[in-house]
Amino acid sequence: MNERLTPGTVALLLVPPALWASNAVVGRAVADLVPPMTLNFFRWAVALLLLLPFGYRVLQRGSAVWREWPRYAMLGLLGVGLYNSLQYLALHTSTPVNVTLVAASMPVWMMLVGRMFHGAAIRPAQMAGAGLSLAGVAIVLSHGQWDQFLALRFVVGDLLMVLATIIWAFYSWQLTQVPADAPVRAHWAGFLLGQVLYGAAWSGMFAALEWQLTDSQVVWGWPLLLAVAFVAVGPAVIAFRCWGAGVQRVGPTLAGFFNNLTPLIAALLSSALLGERPHFYHATAFLLIIGGIVMSSRRART
Repeated sequence: MNERLTPGTVALLLVPPALWASNAVVGRAVADLVPPMTLNFFRWAVALLLLLPFGYRVLQRGSAVWREWPRYAMLGLLGVGLYNSLQYLALHTSTPVNVTLVAASMPVWMMLVGRMFHGAAIRPAQMAGAGLSLAGVAIVLSHGQWDQFLALRFVVGDLLMVLATIIWAFYSWQLTQVPADAPVRAHWAGFLLGQVLYGAAWSGMFAALEWQLTDSQVVWGWPLLLAVAFVAVGPAVIAFRCWGAGVQRVGPTLAGFFNNLTPLIAALLSSALLGERPHFYHATAFLLIIGGIVMSSRRART
């Protein structure tokens, strides 16, 4: 972990926000078709099946996935079971716009969790970068108009997303506790499978509680099946693979700044789907967010 942004690392860290932006839109679109915990279980059960052919060797007897089960159970709980369940639950009462706004606080939580629990120093450049990135996110959400930003309102779902974002910060820092040369990290699918195995079990428990405590119903059909397939392949397997590799290269704090591209990408996707042209404020927001990433990646001068 050296916090140097190479073109390959940038490419890795650009994939997750693009897929997570679409995940928020899809999660909101199917909110009336499937309960949130159940959707999360479907998503990771499918992801588990997809990963098995590529990483099944990590499940052999004596593997670190079994030897160090508390570590992988915790990774599965934080990154798979809790974060995604809370996000889908938040989308039942909030909007993708508000959810991405709340998630834009991720760099701040990354810095705080790193400082408080892992002894990571917070550099002035990182604080300045966080300010630039948050300013860019605010411009996207307000369409460049101050009165629209003041008109934003937060609901219970937004508070759930705050909790989810803090949990994601803990998950990302936990990823760095697994050495890069550990045998289980030798193959990306095996390392991800180790997390998803436990995460799917956690998700199944949460879904079972949801069905016992609520009047849950699933509206089966092609829209739901296509949605589950998409969130399992893209925002789950591909995005988690890229995020894990990116965090291992540059650390959770710098990687967290890339998450602030999510609302910008969501806005651009909406514009494309609705046939609207990008506006000047999109370019301004992009420059601010990128400026925050570049600023945060600068090492302190000695």
